Amino acid sequence: MEKQRSNSVPFVKATACGNDFLVIESRHVSGDKAEFTRAICSRNYGVGADGVEWISETEGADVRASLINSDGSFAEISGNGTRCVAAHHVSQTNKKKVVIATDAGIKTCELVSRNGETFDFRTAMGRPQVSDEERLTVEDKEIRGTYVSVGNPQFIVFCEKFPQEWRELATKIQAETTRFPAGVNVEFVRVVSRDEIEIRIFERGAGETQSSGTGSSASAVASIAAGRVERRVRVVAPGGTQTVEWDDELFLEGPARLIAQGEYFL
Repeated sequence: MEKQRSNSVPFVKATACGNDFLVIESRHVSGDKAEFTRAICSRNYGVGADGVEWISETEGADVRASLINSDGSFAEISGNGTRCVAAHHVSQTNKKKVVIATDAGIKTCELVSRNGETFDFRTAMGRPQVSDEERLTVEDKEIRGTYVSVGNPQFIVFCEKFPQEWRELATKIQAETTRFPAGVNVEFVRVVSRDEIEIRIFERGAGETQSSGTGSSASAVASIAAGRVERRVRVVAPGGTQTVEWDDELFLEGPARLIAQGEYFL
């Protein structure tokens, strides 16, 4: 195998239902990690990803993961990104349970199954916070939605069918900085049946994504709290399906696949 270059940074690329991340050891980059993240996540000039999970050793957990979005902004957690970190860790250690320290607290990923480089995990996501339905007036248009925190902020909008301009509406909701001073992820949710919902996702720092673990979790929580679905529900996003279960604690189950490993030349 060719020796690693001295002026390069090793990475692993992984995806969870089309929501893709680069897993990089923090020790390899000593400079501005936000600037580096923007560069390496570029779809045209870098490796391409929705964000970087910066991993390091820590006490009280198997690994620490700090997320920076593709635009260089920091985020508390990604459910999908956390699974990608767990997949990388299992591939290195063969452990069945991975305890990950995030900026939204400790998350435990239990391996459900493995097929080659595809890993299915059940992740304990903690206890969500959900508000009553509220109304936002966005450029003279009233939008009803539900605020949910699953370690990061989410705003859930129910709809009979996805509006053609849902991306533009999500952008305008995110611009409501008085209501959402820390920013917000926006999900449009269509209830399909008592045990299935379909979602579209627009995230802070990344825009439209094919999937979101925390977005799937929050969408399910809002749907369950409103009595629209059962306590265990399939969440279908453009990139794939995850399963969310919420009674007291919240659990998220879904896949993560390791795609490649390589070096990013500086």
